[in-house]
Amino acid sequence: MPPPPTAPGGPGQAVPGSYGYPAYPGYPGYGYGHPGWTGMGGPLNGFGTTALVLGIVSVVLFCLWGLGIILGILALVFGFLGRGRAKRGQATNGGQALAGIILGAVGIVVSAVFLGLMIWAVTNDEDGDDSSEYDDPFATSLVVRDVPPTPPLP
Repeated sequence: MPPPPTAPGGPGQAVPGSYGYPAYPGYPGYGYGHPGWTGMGGPLNGFGTTALVLGIVSVVLFCLWGLGIILGILALVFGFLGRGRAKRGQATNGGQALAGIILGAVGIVVSAVFLGLMIWAVTNDEDGDDSSEYDDPFATSLVVRDVPPTPPLP
């Protein structure tokens, strides 16, 4: 590569046609990209992370009438997709994907048991009333008797 042009006054002087900028030599390696750049993208860790988050949420929200089951199924799907990417070398978070699979399965089981118990409790309520057998039915009733007035005291 030839050296940059200089003005008759020496280095650092304006070169004719350079709009008054001094002619300094360029930095070595400038314009060749970042060192170590191969042109390939980073790891595709989105599925594993999504599986882990959905698995945690499905376990925490097990009592919301089946929402834990839906979120657990989604965690399983994303977990298996994330594990597949990790096995192919496209992702680096196979452990997160596995944790998402495990937590999704736990969320499904716990949510299904809770939902089953709630359905059983509602269907086995005998009289449909929330009162128990120990409640006093007359605890809040007013009883009026027809009693003759008491005579005044002497």
